[in-house]
Amino acid sequence: MLNDPLLQPYQLRHLTLKNRIFSTAHEPAYSQDGMPKDRYRLYHREKARGGCAMTMTAGSALVAEDSPAAFGNLQLWRDEIVPWMRALVDDCHQHDCKVMIQLTHLGRRTGWNHSDWLPVVSTSRIREPAHRAFPKPAEEWDLARIVSRFADAAERMKEAGLDGIELYASGHLLDSFWSPSLNDREDAYGGALENRLRLTMDVIDAVRERVGPGFVVGMRLTADEVEAGRLSVEEGVEIARLIAATGKIDFLNVNRGLIETDNKLTDYLPIQGMPTMPHLAAAARIKTETGVPVFHAARINDVSNARHAVASGQLDMVGLTRPQLADPHLVQKVIDGQEDRIRPCVGAVYCLGRIYEGHEALCIHNPSTGREATLPHVIPAAPAPRRVVIVGAGPAGLEAARASAERGHKVIIFEAQDKPGGQIRLITRTKRRAEMAAIADWRIAELERLGVDLRCNVLAEAEDVLKESPDIVVIATGGLPYPNMCNGGDLATSSWDLLSGDVSPGAEVLLFDDHGQEQGLQVAELLATSGSKLEVVTAERMFGVDVGGMNHAPYGRVFADKDVKITVNARLEAIEREGNRFVATIGSEYSQRKSKRAVDQVVVECATRALDELYFDLKPLSRNQGEVDHRALIEGREQKTNSNPKGQFMLFRIGDAVASRNIHAAIYDGLRYAKDF
Repeated sequence: MLNDPLLQPYQLRHLTLKNRIFSTAHEPAYSQDGMPKDRYRLYHREKARGGCAMTMTAGSALVAEDSPAAFGNLQLWRDEIVPWMRALVDDCHQHDCKVMIQLTHLGRRTGWNHSDWLPVVSTSRIREPAHRAFPKPAEEWDLARIVSRFADAAERMKEAGLDGIELYASGHLLDSFWSPSLNDREDAYGGALENRLRLTMDVIDAVRERVGPGFVVGMRLTADEVEAGRLSVEEGVEIARLIAATGKIDFLNVNRGLIETDNKLTDYLPIQGMPTMPHLAAAARIKTETGVPVFHAARINDVSNARHAVASGQLDMVGLTRPQLADPHLVQKVIDGQEDRIRPCVGAVYCLGRIYEGHEALCIHNPSTGREATLPHVIPAAPAPRRVVIVGAGPAGLEAARASAERGHKVIIFEAQDKPGGQIRLITRTKRRAEMAAIADWRIAELERLGVDLRCNVLAEAEDVLKESPDIVVIATGGLPYPNMCNGGDLATSSWDLLSGDVSPGAEVLLFDDHGQEQGLQVAELLATSGSKLEVVTAERMFGVDVGGMNHAPYGRVFADKDVKITVNARLEAIEREGNRFVATIGSEYSQRKSKRAVDQVVVECATRALDELYFDLKPLSRNQGEVDHRALIEGREQKTNSNPKGQFMLFRIGDAVASRNIHAAIYDGLRYAKDF
């Protein structure tokens, strides 16, 4: 391992970074009142514990009031942030993990109708499609104020003990001046490239003057906006050269693309089913052209790719940000020779999708991330071993089994199917989502390591469970497709039927989605790419209402290419057979008018209904009668309800066996119960 390129130290100005892996700046939206309080601190501390050489906080932290938070951003214009950041830095430094923070003014990438209701400012009046605010072109006094605010923020971060800062110029204020398509100014900040760079150079000068030479200052920038009329690769390279030539920037963190729409953002930060490392060559060119250290992260989704990027000399430091959301101990596992035990990032962007929908970042299959105060990443052994029986080997059951086995218990899983995985096995029937298989595969490998007794092809009944004399029983039986409640609903085909391959797509299909999650989008993609003439109907204002924009983008591309018709604000009310075809009646709560569609197939996605018969069979025999102490669950304490002292075991049900939710909820259930068994 001493020869591993990823584990070699790197000298950045006066800092010695202990290895080549860092976590890029990103905003998990864990802040409280714009401050990085305990939840924020513990999240970064875990990565430091896990061996990360440097963690960058905030993506991005805000330098001024007229750059209001778009998604939980830290507020660096306030003096009270200093002690909070100092506490975070002290925790990370205890593990020899350097700490930096990313500074920005969001420019047009925010909204005016919240926070202090100040006008959004930008280069010009051109609004960003994603945030939709019409900005005010920044006046000279605005720009002078903003330059000063960057310097003030940098000084605060130096006072807090950080090792450096990163200025951000990728879809925010600074680089909006660079782009010919956005900068139509006729003053000293428009026209020639020198003028378009004026604000950036003023910020760099002011920051460096304020923090002095003993503090790292870098910049994250876009080297190529990849569209005609936007910033070209030639101009991007020249900008990087000019910035490097100042001698005041210690590294460049290189990106490629645009972030102003969901579709463009998905290419900028690629997701599952897309090529790995698509922008690495752009970063490598900047390294060659400028001679300054270059950092980069964009779907470098595992250690082997990261190792290649460093070993080939294309990068100096490699960002494994989403992979460390999945496994903050990634680096330590490499050091320990346990690379095969790294919990993989599956590219689901549940993390980013939640942020852009106004929630906090969560990993789709590591519920401890962001919940370090109550959910450990390393599960401690129990005081004494118990016998734990789990019924169902979907995501919930597999996670409950893993956590129970880590506690040292004897664990038995009954699974009705011939293979574990549950609904994960349906998801991976679509090639683009094949990476999701790793959610189950990683757990199955861990169960083998831990000696869990996994019994497939067993449709467990009460006597099967009781025969094992369990101390704890977990029902993780999931659910089955929920029957559509319209008249003639039994004539519908379920999304499961199609995804499993049990039913072939029809020539002309109507899909009614009353779920709003990715299942409806996935079956629609399957139908469209199979050649079906497809109409999607939903009662919501939009199709896939609970799916984030980045995950929606690949589906949107298919729907546009295959001419899929989307009908919103409408509901499937009835299905009738007419010869070899079906007639669907469509209504709406907005009107009494009805319409009919004659199609070859009606497909319905209405989530699942819990398979809970076994739970209710066992409930009277349990000590807690299935009761859950919600306060103990929320606070991360053991369940101790004993409403039936004569009961034989504690009984819990988790995941979709309770109610239809999603993968993260199922795994979260499995861990937060089992960690206290």
